[in-house]
Amino acid sequence: MDLRKTEEKIFKGIMICSTCCILAILLIILITILVKGLPAMRWSMITQVPKGGFYLGREGGILNAILGSLVLAGGATLMTCMISLPIVLYLNVYVRKRTWITQITRFSLDVLWGIPSIVYGAFGFTLMLYLGLRASLLGGLIAMCFLILPIMSRAMDEVVKMMPAELLEASYALGATQFETALKVVARQALPGILTAVLIAFGRGIGDAASVIFTAGFTDHIPTSLFRPVATLPLAIFFQLGTPFPEVQERAYASALILTAIIFIVCIVSRLLTRRFTRNVIR
Repeated sequence: MDLRKTEEKIFKGIMICSTCCILAILLIILITILVKGLPAMRWSMITQVPKGGFYLGREGGILNAILGSLVLAGGATLMTCMISLPIVLYLNVYVRKRTWITQITRFSLDVLWGIPSIVYGAFGFTLMLYLGLRASLLGGLIAMCFLILPIMSRAMDEVVKMMPAELLEASYALGATQFETALKVVARQALPGILTAVLIAFGRGIGDAASVIFTAGFTDHIPTSLFRPVATLPLAIFFQLGTPFPEVQERAYASALILTAIIFIVCIVSRLLTRRFTRNVIR
């Protein structure tokens, strides 16, 4: 009995230490960004595009990178959702049993999830060369779709798999078709989890630099076309930190602060939407 209590205390201590380590790391990152980024934060940082001498620490802001990140990540998330949701509904409604199709599909998504983002960037760049495309918003969308597709699909799949099988059986007993069951029963029941998966994928996409460094390019202008380069916050941070000027490096930390704030807002929205739509979930 004493051995079991000792074992429980040891594992409880490990869990507490792990939690404290995660919180400490997060706190250190936030303090570093705040201390180094706040001195460079000005209203012009979020309302102006880069001007002459921006990378020498002079006037201008990163409005182009903010809008570019939102357009790129938002567009890629929307496109990926249109692919991921049908895949998940097919696996859990039309092919609900564990068959070779479901096993191969889930295994493939797991493998794709583990592939480094730079590989997606290289693949997207190769595909762009084959299609005759230059670095552009369209190229960035393609690469980012490949990146977040397995993340969104597997997150949605795990949520839908937890749904009670009795709901599907009750729907079929009332005369509903598989398509009606998928949209009106499964999708509605799993809506909070689906929204969370979408926002997680958005957060992953907006913070990635490797997949778009070859495909989206970079520009000081606001994106106006699918076939023109687009700036992103991660690349702005990367380029600014690579300069030897302290003023520009401070701008990089300010850009990191803005990106962190966007991710923070996404997390809050995810919580609020989950709480709002959980009311429709049958427990």
